[in-house]
Amino acid sequence: MNIKPIILTLFILASLSAKAQNEITENPKPKVGLVLSGGGAKGLAHIGVLKVIDSLGVKIDYVAGTSMGSIIGALYASGYSGKQLDSIFQEIDFDNIINDNLPRSSTAFSERGNMEKYAVKLPFNNFKITLPSALSRGHNTYSLFSKLLLHVNQLNDFSKLPIPFFCIATNIETGKQVVLEHGNLTQSIMASGALPSLFQPVNINNDILIDGGVVNNYPIDELRAKGMDIIIGVDVQDGLATREELTSAPQVLFQLNNFRTINDMKLKVKKTDVYIKPNITDYNVVSFNQGNEIIKSGKFAALSKLNILRELANHSPNINQKLKIKPIDSVTLKNIDVKGNKNYTRAYILGKLKLKQDEKISYNNFINGINNLVATNNFQSLEYKLINTDKEIYDLYTYVKEARVNTFFKLGLHYDDLYKSAALLNLTKKQLLFKNDIASLDIILGDNVRYNFEYLIDKGFYWSVGVRSRYNQFHKNINAQLLLDDDQITTTGLNKIDVKLRDQTNQFYLQTLFRRDFSLSIGGEHKRLEINSETISGSNPDEDFLFEKTDYLSLFGNLKLDTYDNKYFPRKGMYFNGDLNIYLHASGFVENFKDFSVAKGDIGYAFSVSDKLAFNLQTSGGFKLGDKSNRTLDFALGGYGNDLINNFIPFLGYDFISLTGNSFVKATVIADFEVLKKHHITLEGNWANIDDNIFDSGEWLTLPNYRGYTLGYAIETFLGPVQAKYSYSPEQRQTTLFFNIGFWF
Repeated sequence: MNIKPIILTLFILASLSAKAQNEITENPKPKVGLVLSGGGAKGLAHIGVLKVIDSLGVKIDYVAGTSMGSIIGALYASGYSGKQLDSIFQEIDFDNIINDNLPRSSTAFSERGNMEKYAVKLPFNNFKITLPSALSRGHNTYSLFSKLLLHVNQLNDFSKLPIPFFCIATNIETGKQVVLEHGNLTQSIMASGALPSLFQPVNINNDILIDGGVVNNYPIDELRAKGMDIIIGVDVQDGLATREELTSAPQVLFQLNNFRTINDMKLKVKKTDVYIKPNITDYNVVSFNQGNEIIKSGKFAALSKLNILRELANHSPNINQKLKIKPIDSVTLKNIDVKGNKNYTRAYILGKLKLKQDEKISYNNFINGINNLVATNNFQSLEYKLINTDKEIYDLYTYVKEARVNTFFKLGLHYDDLYKSAALLNLTKKQLLFKNDIASLDIILGDNVRYNFEYLIDKGFYWSVGVRSRYNQFHKNINAQLLLDDDQITTTGLNKIDVKLRDQTNQFYLQTLFRRDFSLSIGGEHKRLEINSETISGSNPDEDFLFEKTDYLSLFGNLKLDTYDNKYFPRKGMYFNGDLNIYLHASGFVENFKDFSVAKGDIGYAFSVSDKLAFNLQTSGGFKLGDKSNRTLDFALGGYGNDLINNFIPFLGYDFISLTGNSFVKATVIADFEVLKKHHITLEGNWANIDDNIFDSGEWLTLPNYRGYTLGYAIETFLGPVQAKYSYSPEQRQTTLFFNIGFWF
């Protein structure tokens, strides 16, 4: 057998194999970089592109981004797949993100009423009104990204992420670009996406940074410098608008900025190996409500490059498809580090956060604590970072920047059928006398001039000290039974009396909190009540008849619970408000004064049965003890509204102050259907018994004597709710229309 041919064949095969191995070694698979441009909501198209990239198995070796591109890019680089990002962004409420809305429960109990009272809030410093640096502090955005990136928080070098990453920001003082590739990843993408006027600037390493799109909205050169051989670029930037499209000042400003970016892109497109340009001309930077369509546009644009993307695919699972990011449910804080505080102590900050070391809490409760601190408005910014040290054990590092402005000028507008038109001017001052006090003065101008002054030294769960003074007045045709007894009504023949009512109430009180949502107040009250009318002639024909001009002194107590998520349109939560006034003295206008007490309370429970439909069940009641001869502080039902004075109780179906008595019970059922976002259709029914001594006679247990049914429509606006309520009373067989604009005050 001749073995020479066999040996020769084996030698050739071995030589070819060695040559092939050398070629693979000399020509490794090219490194692929991904650059994502900024573009606000249009940047959601990046997600559609990433879904295609993942489905083809294209391995990305480096990610770079600016603005929205940095946000999507950082999440992708940290291990989320395109499909996961699609699911995440479907669940985000962008209104809350952009407007920085905090849960009502986060606000201090004493300030919750102010949340739904003022339409405009402006810093007031050195007797000058200034504008805030941005519409949003970005707190909700920070909390969202901090949670999503928690699994990589221990990494300070972004090149160590599952996919290496960097992003671009702009130094607002120098106008130069800053490449962010080390530090706090959440803070970095917040800086890169800090759109001027929308989000406040971000301080990193003592540089004041804003949106990177100002200087470099497509950082392809910086990405190429990382050693990338092939670059996939996704461009969601605007083109130049036509003269017909330039119809507003913001559009002109965007056009000016687009001159530079479009000129830059002429060169950068040529440097891009796979250039993907989604069709997003029908969308703008805040079209988040059209996110599904924008994501689809990104997918279609990527599919148009299907052949070349397939050539880049290595047909092995992408790293992002291998990683499984486990959502965090709870944390145990081993160490808590607080820095940046000067006027507010560590104990104050931890008290607001409601955090303790070595205590396990749910992540939701952790975020609630963060919200509590931010809601004080005592801090211009709050940066925090959780570092994982063991399974579910973390160290918390916080850095606060205290607010420099502690005085605010606030405005509001309102109209209703009782007080008529009103303009609200408010001046609020924190740290007036002490570090933890707050003073607020409302001046209400319009058809009925009023004021409200409040001062509180807030000690939270300890006894706080407060002072209130409130003046109200209105002119109204009311039920004569509130002012006259039966004999007087028979004698005069009057059922209705046109009156002017003026009420000034001054209180000094102590207040403490139970948990966070219960408050107990006790104190003393002075009330001056004056009621006069032109309907009845007095001793002097030129003077109005005076029904009441009395100073009352009383002791009072109040217990209040409030977990409603919204004062006007609650979808969940409970409400309880119980009052007791013990009247000990009255001025000489009231002859033969005898002590009496007034007790009242109301309870509410709100719950949702779907995303659109919520119910609110309410019940209330009140009674007098002791002397009952004085009628002006009796209960009076009728009308609609919030924060009504004395013992005036809303009751739909009847006009204001139509039903009177020294005791009452009332039940209400409200169905609230949010037909469109912030547009509500409501169906309401309320039933009541009111008369003298109904708890003695047992009448409070009988079927209701008074009923009212209402169909309403409301729109939530920045001024407050705009509401129209068409009500019907079976007893009167007549309808009443109630209309109001703006928050009640």
